[in-house]
Amino acid sequence: MTSDEHTLLNHYNINTLYPTAWPAEKDESDTSDDEQPTNKTKRPAHSRAKSRYSALIRSGSDRRSLVPGSEKTGDGIENLVQKDEPDPLGGPDSVVRILRQQGLPVEEDQRLRERAWSLLRGLESLSRSIDQKSASLKVLVESNFERFVRAKTTIDNVYAEMRNQGADAPIPERTRTRPRITSKGSAHFRNSSAQGSFSPRGMDKALPSDKKKHALVKESEYGVQGIKAPLIEVAVKAEEIWGPALGGRAREETLKSALASVEECSAIFEIGPALSSYAKRKDYDSVVDKYRKARRFAEEARAMANQASGGQGPLTDSQVYRVVITARMWSGVEKQIDDFRREIWRRLTNVEAPPPSAAGQNTTDEPMALIGVLLELGVEDNPIWFWLLSRYDYLKTKITASFERSRVEIEILRRRLANAEPPPLRSAINHLKGPRDTASLDKSHHLDTPAVLELWDLIHSSVSYLLSTAGGLLGEVIEFWDKAQAFIDGKIQRTLPLGLDGQSRKHHRLSTDGVKDLQKGFVELIEMLRDSVFAFFAEPPIEDVSMLYSPFPSTTPTTPKSAVFAPFAHQDSRFKFDASNPPPPSPKRGEAWEDFAFWPPHANALGGIHYLEKVLTLVAAAAMELGDLRPVSSSSRVQEGLKTLINGTRERCVSAVAAAWIRDAEMFHLMETFVRHSDRRDLTSLPAYFLAFENAVLSGLQRLAYIPDVASKAGSSSWITPPTSTTLKLIRRDFTKTIYVVLSDMIKDAEKHTSPQDTQSLEPVNAMSLSPNDSLDGGNEESQSIRLLLTMSNIKYFQADLIPQLITHFETAFSLKIAEETKTIKDVLGQIDAKLFKSYTGPSAEKLAAMIYKGITSPSWVPTTDHPTELRPYVYEALLFVVYIHSEVSTTAAAPLLHAIISHLFERMVHAFLSAFLARADRYTLAALTQATLDLEFVAGILSQYTTARAGELQNEVYQELDARTDASARQRLRKELPGMRTILKKLREGTRGEFACFKKVKGK
Repeated sequence: MTSDEHTLLNHYNINTLYPTAWPAEKDESDTSDDEQPTNKTKRPAHSRAKSRYSALIRSGSDRRSLVPGSEKTGDGIENLVQKDEPDPLGGPDSVVRILRQQGLPVEEDQRLRERAWSLLRGLESLSRSIDQKSASLKVLVESNFERFVRAKTTIDNVYAEMRNQGADAPIPERTRTRPRITSKGSAHFRNSSAQGSFSPRGMDKALPSDKKKHALVKESEYGVQGIKAPLIEVAVKAEEIWGPALGGRAREETLKSALASVEECSAIFEIGPALSSYAKRKDYDSVVDKYRKARRFAEEARAMANQASGGQGPLTDSQVYRVVITARMWSGVEKQIDDFRREIWRRLTNVEAPPPSAAGQNTTDEPMALIGVLLELGVEDNPIWFWLLSRYDYLKTKITASFERSRVEIEILRRRLANAEPPPLRSAINHLKGPRDTASLDKSHHLDTPAVLELWDLIHSSVSYLLSTAGGLLGEVIEFWDKAQAFIDGKIQRTLPLGLDGQSRKHHRLSTDGVKDLQKGFVELIEMLRDSVFAFFAEPPIEDVSMLYSPFPSTTPTTPKSAVFAPFAHQDSRFKFDASNPPPPSPKRGEAWEDFAFWPPHANALGGIHYLEKVLTLVAAAAMELGDLRPVSSSSRVQEGLKTLINGTRERCVSAVAAAWIRDAEMFHLMETFVRHSDRRDLTSLPAYFLAFENAVLSGLQRLAYIPDVASKAGSSSWITPPTSTTLKLIRRDFTKTIYVVLSDMIKDAEKHTSPQDTQSLEPVNAMSLSPNDSLDGGNEESQSIRLLLTMSNIKYFQADLIPQLITHFETAFSLKIAEETKTIKDVLGQIDAKLFKSYTGPSAEKLAAMIYKGITSPSWVPTTDHPTELRPYVYEALLFVVYIHSEVSTTAAAPLLHAIISHLFERMVHAFLSAFLARADRYTLAALTQATLDLEFVAGILSQYTTARAGELQNEVYQELDARTDASARQRLRKELPGMRTILKKLREGTRGEFACFKKVKGK
């Protein structure tokens, strides 16, 4: 054997140059470099002598698989069958692992193990088919072995020269050289290449350093350093552009299979997103429908798994994939439903029941809808009981917070009114005139000042918010009980679902203890409302108002956001103030309204009656409404408490109005401007205003005492009882007191001293132009007499008409006789009339007496002849003064008062005659007797229609005195002169007919 043949045998590791079969050791060496056998087998000696390039040589028989994760057969030969691939859609590692997670005992169950062994037998069969393809490859290699050898030699030489390209020193020659046998086909190539760049001689010469980067050495990354960066960029760009398109057929088939499964299970995939969408849109029916559908899919998947675990046959790939998808879907659905349940619980806690006004309308009852959803989805806790308890806690908190805040807000406004200046008197006068103005009877803004009406409105709205059945807390409490009663009776449960498989049926019935607790809770809410309202009316104003500037307590989780209640939803600027400077407390001036928290300072009785009537009607109606409910009607204690609320509130309202009634009566004298009434010129406007005011107050007190708007309803007799004797006694006392106050002030105004600047006695005075310090003085002495006359005329009207009307109204309104008070009022009126009569006639009578006394006691009074025919001047002067009085009275007062005044003055004139005649010391001669008779008889004849019995008695006394102070002869002669004296008197009266015509009696009267 030549050296070349030996070299070839050693180089290719073969035994003969003409092999007829594939070497067996080539098959045994297919293990990878990192999978060396533990026990080394003994190789032939010649197999250890390899070329120094053998580490880089991969022979044609080296069939290492380029497919990662390829399986090997039992004899160690690789094939194209891969290990269990990961799920291309991102699923778990293997189906076996999924089955283990689902609780299928793959290793323990004999049937499952047999199925696994059948898969392994299939794998072996597949491997054998691949080995058959490898045998065909061996035949191909053996038939072209010579070509493979030449190609391998050429590749080795090229690789050696490329690896040593750019080396600094030549590679030393081998110590042992062996001649090679060259073939014809290879001699030309090696000879030609010996002279070129691939010849080892070329490496003796130093090459440029830039060639080193192309050498196949580690430092140049085996010749790819120069093109590595461009290749990476090209690879990245190519991957971006062509990567998706070059995924391979296997991935395409995998994706097609996955897509087919997705399309088949599209309904399952759609459940999760649809459920989330419906939950956000609060489409409860759709949520329940989707949950039912998801539960049905889950039960179907569970049935499939149970069939497989029960040995009824293996699952197909489609079924396995469906089970996995359903499991994932059900896991997500359960999480969404749990979140949805928590959200429904939260909303059920915060939701409010629909207002009572919407009970008859086609509105959605949200609490019932939420309860129905929870029952449909299935919950452990009873949503019905949970909502009822949360509703009870909400109402309890709301009642307390609403009452306390409204109480503080009312006190804030009350303090501001109390510390402010009282309203001007012109406003008070205008409001007290209101009842007589029929155009303003229905206009509440005319009842009092805007500040007072603002507080009245706040009080009314606060009580209405507590006790109104339409939009108030009482309506919510009654609505709560109606719902609770409906649940107790089982009426609402008929419309509620039973849940999946009837699992919510247990929540449809309330326990006996639960029903008792509901009844106790409802009674507690009623008592809270009752105590709150009664405390507001019965207790004095509160002192602590820090609630408005203290931090408001945070609401509990069971308190809904609507606990910021309806009347206080906005921060009113009226109740904003500096916490360091709160409103000062109300000053203590001894005013009656200081004891009432519900009465605005400086408010009048008319406005109080208008608003308290509404408030009291609300209280009584609310008590009756609550008394008809089952838990209250069966409890006498609660019923008595509601009756106490009505009676106590009524008494406090009447007391407050009565106190304001007295105060208003004390201000009535400000309306006396001594301006004549338009219909009755003998009166001022005061009696009409007072009559209208008293009638309005009496009517209002009657409505407060009997509450007719509620008493007219059926069944109200057991709730609206007649007013107590204490209440009636209070009204009766204040009724008479107001009359006394007005009459007393009328006397004061009439007797008030006048200022000399006033000259127009009947000039009207505009009360609206008066300030609090303005005087109502009317004028000079003349106007003073006018005041007295008008006042006397008013008193006469009080005696004859006004007081009887008021007494009749009082007795009719309250079914109470006040005979004793009537007698007292009449006596007082008589005393006042007498006092005013004396005040008016006294100065005139004294003036007349002075005139008569001066005239009679004058030395010139006695005539010089025994037969006088003229009257003395004092007679004309006195009668003319009486004419003036007659004119003043007749143009100012009524006719009865005129007659009384002139009659009284006539009596005083006759008395003056008597006094004057008694004052003369001398005896009366015939001339003196004749003159005295003429003077006295002329005056008596002129004022004959005003004569009285007392005047006749005085006149007789005058004649007796004259007769006593004369002699018999003069007396006899006087009797003879009487016929002539009658003629003289007739002529004198005819001569003064014009001057004294006012005293003439008018025919027909």
